[in-house]
Amino acid sequence: MPSAYDILHTACAAQGTRLFTITVQDEAAGLARRAYTSHPVEYPVSGTKPLTRDGWYDHCITGQQVFVANTTPEFAKYFFDHALITSLGLGSCINIPVVANGQVLGTINLLAEEHHFTPEKLATYQGLATTHHAALVAEMAKG
Repeated sequence: MPSAYDILHTACAAQGTRLFTITVQDEAAGLARRAYTSHPVEYPVSGTKPLTRDGWYDHCITGQQVFVANTTPEFAKYFFDHALITSLGLGSCINIPVVANGQVLGTINLLAEEHHFTPEKLATYQGLATTHHAALVAEMAKG
């Protein structure tokens, strides 16, 4: 049976997402842990990254708002792996926080070619996140 992550990945890929990951916040350890990936070679599930208190963190985690970057320069200042991202032919991203009980449990991370995330597509992706919210929260609670 497919997981909530598998189901959301399939739905997002149908809209044009080319790289899909889910990260779960581990505030105690100061890390975001990758719980799901569409690209296991480049972004293995075992991967972690430090929680850096920067503009991205302030917007997406503290502010609980969707981060949108439609060009590489918009995200390069926050993502240490921007060279790998662009080498995959990707130039835009969104990070959708998954919030439960007032806390961000993790993020849905979608990447595509530059300028992919138009207002219409952004609304579609946010709608998918909302539709699958309860299942995502349950999956993220597992760790």
